[in-house]
Amino acid sequence: MSLFVRKPIAQLFAEAEDSEKGLKRTLTSGALVALGIGAIIGAGLFARTAAAAATHAGPSVTIGFIIAAVGCAFAGLCYAEFASMIPIAGSAYTYSYATMGEFIAWIIGWDLILEYGVGAATVSSYWSQYLNEFLKIFDMSIPYQWFHSPFETDPQTGVTGIINIPAIFILLVLSLLLIRGTKGSAAVNNIIVFVKVAIILVFVAVGWSYIRPENHTPFIPDPTKYTNPETGVTTNFGGIMGLLGAAGIVFFAFIGFDAVSTAAQETKNPKRAMPIGILGSLAICTVLYILFSWVLTGVASTEDFRTHGKEASVTYAIQHLEGSTVGGEWVPKYGWLANLITVAILAGFSSVILVMLLGQSRVFFSMSRDGLVPKVFSQVHPKYRTPYKANLIFFVLSSLFAGFVPADVVGEMTSIGTLFAFILVCAGVWIMRVRHPEIPRQFKVPALPVVAILGIVVCAAMIFGLGWTNWLRLFGWLAIGMIIYFAYSIRNSHLQKGKP
Repeated sequence: MSLFVRKPIAQLFAEAEDSEKGLKRTLTSGALVALGIGAIIGAGLFARTAAAAATHAGPSVTIGFIIAAVGCAFAGLCYAEFASMIPIAGSAYTYSYATMGEFIAWIIGWDLILEYGVGAATVSSYWSQYLNEFLKIFDMSIPYQWFHSPFETDPQTGVTGIINIPAIFILLVLSLLLIRGTKGSAAVNNIIVFVKVAIILVFVAVGWSYIRPENHTPFIPDPTKYTNPETGVTTNFGGIMGLLGAAGIVFFAFIGFDAVSTAAQETKNPKRAMPIGILGSLAICTVLYILFSWVLTGVASTEDFRTHGKEASVTYAIQHLEGSTVGGEWVPKYGWLANLITVAILAGFSSVILVMLLGQSRVFFSMSRDGLVPKVFSQVHPKYRTPYKANLIFFVLSSLFAGFVPADVVGEMTSIGTLFAFILVCAGVWIMRVRHPEIPRQFKVPALPVVAILGIVVCAAMIFGLGWTNWLRLFGWLAIGMIIYFAYSIRNSHLQKGKP
């Protein structure tokens, strides 16, 4: 047995062919751009922006977005070449299998659970926070203990969380929607994307005139430490380490573009559509992120993000743009906009969860067909032709994280797992160019290997900025994956057994 046996390119192309047992090709390049925007714009923008400002960078979180965007651009170019060359489900897992061998492919496939499965759990946790804000419109609210994990305590009341029920509910609804098929899911996503982009533009337009220069001063705070009163976690705040930490956190906001590549086997003309979907969605969202983060940190202070706004800081910021006190109560001038944005954020988070769950099931669909995980993950529904059992299994896994682990913890696990995946993709496209220069590539990374090396360096810097607690979580997760590989996967691998 060889740990580094590589999957033949010819076999990958054979798997890409349509068959009665395969996935149905229904997605166009426009649908992929919308799919990418649907995945990208969500918790990273509406929740992680405020979290990064509060715990790491203050107003300089905008620079964090730029750093993250640069890393994503390098990785995105590498993803685009891979996806146009090997247009099948599996994303970074499939690319690694063809370039660096089975063991590395297994590591990246296992690591992608952090990106997609745990990522869906992260966003669903933030979805529940904004659901509570939505209910406040009707003078209702969810008790703290029923939308927080057992590891979180309200510093004001001393109430400790029990389980995040709304997060589990939205995971169930969207898992069932995915089982019905990606075409219907994409149609729902397109509507949500339009609403999200419109709301962001309205927020930027309204909030721009309310930016207070003092909130942007100093733009890069002096280096110090910050301890979160709810979780007790201490982080670097300000300075270079604060910037890198913020970039690592808001990097979560960009991870959706690579989820587009997992839908390659369900795409019409993937060699053309994949680069457009990946790079197009990344470019649009980068511009929106910079504008949004500049306005958000200008209309509210870092202390507001730490105390009053917290998970729902966007709604808080809008409610306090302008208003008056009537009968001892604050009446916001833009209360209607805050309510509208709350609804849009709920819809936006839903589309992010949808794409995360889609990506997760498609990665394990490919791994199952290779024998590295049980056959149940590649069993396709007889009517809808979707990996329905995989969707149900990952609903259970994501629910455990969403219901019982704090959103900040799972969010940082998602970021570090994704950054590690991007490093391997950047290395893989370089290796593939050397080993198989003869394979047609409709899109080629310019200035290779410079782009690949820069992608590796920038992503590694963001991993460094996330701190040693996240490094330990990543190593622990990978250790569990290695145990499973040597106990099950290497013994059942089709390549190891000589099967086609």
